[in-house]
Amino acid sequence: MKHLLRNTARVYIVLALGFIYVPLLIMMLNAFNQSRINQFPLVFDLVWFQKLAQNQRLIRATVNSLSIAAFTSVLATICATFAALVLARQQFRGKAFLQALLLPPMTIPWIILAVALLLTFFWLGISRSIVTLLLGHVTVQIPFAIIVISARLAATDRTLEDAAASLGSRPARTFRTITLPLMLPGVLAALIFTFAVSFDNFPISYFLAPAGVSTLPVEIYTAIRTGFTPEVNAISTLVFIVSAACALVGGREISFGVRSA
Repeated sequence: MKHLLRNTARVYIVLALGFIYVPLLIMMLNAFNQSRINQFPLVFDLVWFQKLAQNQRLIRATVNSLSIAAFTSVLATICATFAALVLARQQFRGKAFLQALLLPPMTIPWIILAVALLLTFFWLGISRSIVTLLLGHVTVQIPFAIIVISARLAATDRTLEDAAASLGSRPARTFRTITLPLMLPGVLAALIFTFAVSFDNFPISYFLAPAGVSTLPVEIYTAIRTGFTPEVNAISTLVFIVSAACALVGGREISFGVRSA
């Protein structure tokens, strides 16, 4: 019976992973397919990557996405680091409630958050601009970063900080020499994850970006609506590779940090 259950679980996992990754594999194969209509058998060709290199709209959108993701991930991680330290090291009334409030933003569909932010800015009389776009991305990123950093802080040994304090070390020096090195894997993981969250985010960019500013997910959506081109397969393949690399490196940082704690 145990053998049957084990085999059934394995089959289920394989089917679930196949349902996720087979469509991605088909898309990636067609990025290297000479056919414009994704026709098989596959004829290997880099023509769509060559055309992608000449597509200024997609290149400009990619640069925008990278710039926004880089800036907002750093800002969100800095804010989340201080917030996580307060939640992990301080005791105050309402702490559990604040920690519980971190979960809904990660489960609520981003399109709802995007519409809510758009209405809020409109109510405040703030027009869509690069500032509203950056604020929207940071708003979405911060809960993820706080959760990741808090998990790392929970795995650290506070006795080292207490020992440093008992030996006369000032709080700033204790943070610089003990706390920060211990939590650094979590900070790096949060930075990587928030970068991926921003880079892949479509709803926030679609609703809050000013006229004339387009990110890569929005540009891909526009390209598909106006007429599908295999260049979308090419750029989507590159985006998948970047996002997967961010997730793997971030997960490795967390695992390494937990093992070394």
